[in-house]
Order: sequence, then C-alpha cells, then structure tokens
Amino acid sequence: MVFQEKDFIISANYKKPATELVLQQEAPSNIALVKYWGKYPVQLPMNPSISFSLNKSKTITTVKLIPLKKPAIQMDFQFYFEGIRKPDFEPKIAAFFKRIEKYVPYIHYFHWKIDSRNTFPHSSGIASSASAFAALAKLVVELEKILFPEQRNEKLLAKTSFLARLGSGSASRSIEHPVMIWGQHPQIAGTSDLYAIKPDFILHPNFQHYKDTIVLVEKGQKKVSSTAGHSLMNNHIYKEQRIKTAFDNTQKMYQILQSGDLEAFIRITEEEALGLHALMMTSRPNYLLMMPETLRILHLIREVRKTENIPVCFTLDAGANVHILYSGKYQKALETLLFAQINMDKIFDEV
Repeated sequence: MVFQEKDFIISANYKKPATELVLQQEAPSNIALVKYWGKYPVQLPMNPSISFSLNKSKTITTVKLIPLKKPAIQMDFQFYFEGIRKPDFEPKIAAFFKRIEKYVPYIHYFHWKIDSRNTFPHSSGIASSASAFAALAKLVVELEKILFPEQRNEKLLAKTSFLARLGSGSASRSIEHPVMIWGQHPQIAGTSDLYAIKPDFILHPNFQHYKDTIVLVEKGQKKVSSTAGHSLMNNHIYKEQRIKTAFDNTQKMYQILQSGDLEAFIRITEEEALGLHALMMTSRPNYLLMMPETLRILHLIREVRKTENIPVCFTLDAGANVHILYSGKYQKALETLLFAQINMDKIFDEV
C-alpha cells in the first residue's frame, strides 16, 4: 500500500499520560548507492535513491516527556548532545518540529528534554543529520503508538520515514536495514516521494556481511552545505539528464542487489559517486570537495581491484571522505593490500 500525505494526519482524541515518559530510539547512518541530489519543496526528491544502512554508525536519542497542563503555543523543548545543552542546535530542531506539527499535534502537550549521542566520533565527517532526524522521528512515532495504540505498524513505519524526511531528505532512508529506497519509481512497487521503503526482496548473499570502511580524509563541517548543493540543481545544465540517469540506475541497482552482479554493482556505484561530484563541479557557482588524498585513495582501490582481482569499490558523499565497500571475506586481505597504504583515520562499519 502506498500512503498519501493525508494518511499521516492525526485528528482523534487521546488520553494524556498522567506521568512523564522516558523513551529511547536509535537510527543508522546510511550511504547512498544511487544518489539523491536536487529537491523540490518540501524535501521532495528530484530523483529516486537507494542506500545501504550502516550497523555501527548510528544516533541514539533519549527523550524525557513531561506532560503540560495545556498545549504549548511554540514547541517546548531543550536539546542536549552527550549530556551537554546545545542551544545552537535548537533552531534547526525547532524548524523540524514546526514542519511536522500538522501531522503530530500531540507533541505540543509535552515538554521535551532531548539527549542525543552518536556512536561515531563527533566531526568525523559522517553526515549525522540523517540518523539524528530519523532517531527523533522514531521517538515522535513511538509516542504516537502510546497515545493511539490502534494504529497499524505498516502505516507508522511509513510515517516515521515521512517525518524524518522533513528534517533531512536522507533521513527518510535511515529507518531500517539493510536497504532503503526513497523516491517514486514507476517500475518499483510501493515507492513514494513522501517516504522511503524497505524493499521486499532478500539481499543476495554477495551483499550480505558487506563492509563499509570510511576513510576520514577531511573532518568537520562541510565547506558547502547539502542544502546549498541541492539548490544548485534547480537550474543545472545537466539536470534533466541526471534525473533520467538516476531513475535508470535505481532500477538497475534494485535488480543487482537481488542478482548479486558484483561487476555491475561496482560500475554503477562508482559512476554515481563520481557523477555526484561532477554535478557539483559543473554547477553555477561550481565547487570542488574532493581533496588530493581522495583521488589517491580512489586510484589505490582501482589498482587493488585490478591487480588482486578483489571486487572492492568506492562511493562518496558530498565531501572528501571515501567509503570503501567490499565483502567481509576480503577484509584481512584488504588490511594489507589497501588499508595499510592509507595513513588516515578510518571507521570500520558494516551493512
């Protein structure tokens, strides 16, 4: 079933809890294989995307909900990161709550004390907004399940992704493991621009126990925000061709993850990574986020793949860091052949 926006609006009455609630949820980071780049208001993708969810790199968020005597006009909350109050983060969270209040009006009946932490190092270069907003969306929906226990799980799962999307587009995919698809595709049943879905196939054994080693070429905040990058797609000279390519690649990747075709997986994954950066380099204004070390690592990966016949490949986010993707059975070999040649901090994760 494909849900519409109206399906996520709550209008029924509920019984307010008499005492405070303490809830906790976690959400994974994700790495897109087919990239989402360019969006329409509000947080709707120009093209579909498909991603792996990561097991170790995640956000864990706890919220203490204190019932109010009457609903707050403006969202009543405080945000803490690893136990320390972070008022600088609160405007972005307030904007998220404002976007979702139409669908979850009950949030105004509580004071929210939000405490979040990441399992990956702070300023490590891994985008945390996706997992952070996904974890917060999971908490909102967990509250909804308490207040409205008659809700169907299928609908609540879609609503979680729908709400997360309103915080960060990529957050729509940081909901389930191991694969998520976001964006309506005429050849993939159940897909929607409003939320991401977990496809109903079994991941081919070639991609089970898959690893993602993230090389931290550049840490900290990106030089160009994703929001700014997405906006440059509106008038991009290659916009229409990019949209067509992404639709084609999403369909192909959907089949590859079922068939186990490693050669095709490597080709499309690397083309998508390089294509994303090509779009940034040809936008107006243009910008370059890859660093010399990024390029050196990409060459190393391709050299090892060619000389050692190991099906290892790379992908990139909108930054300088490199995600190295490979089957776990090659990890020991790659530690000697590849990782030892990369003298930079690395995060070892898995799908």
